[in-house]
Amino acid sequence: MLLQQLLIALLFAAAALYMGRRLWLSFFAKSDSACPKGCGGGCNTLNVDQLQQQIEKAQQRAGQPA
Repeated sequence: MLLQQLLIALLFAAAALYMGRRLWLSFFAKSDSACPKGCGGGCNTLNVDQLQQQIEKAQQRAGQPA
């Protein structure tokens, strides 16, 4: 019985540490270029103007009006 309670306490502590770490990393990114969602995708590097130009070129090649 004591072994079961110890195992449950260890599993709970590990889960609490894991969730605490995830919460900490979601608020305090390691770099400015990191995505605020924590995915590491670099959301700040998205160039909207370049993306719009690529969409317009693809539409022109497909014969659709811009």
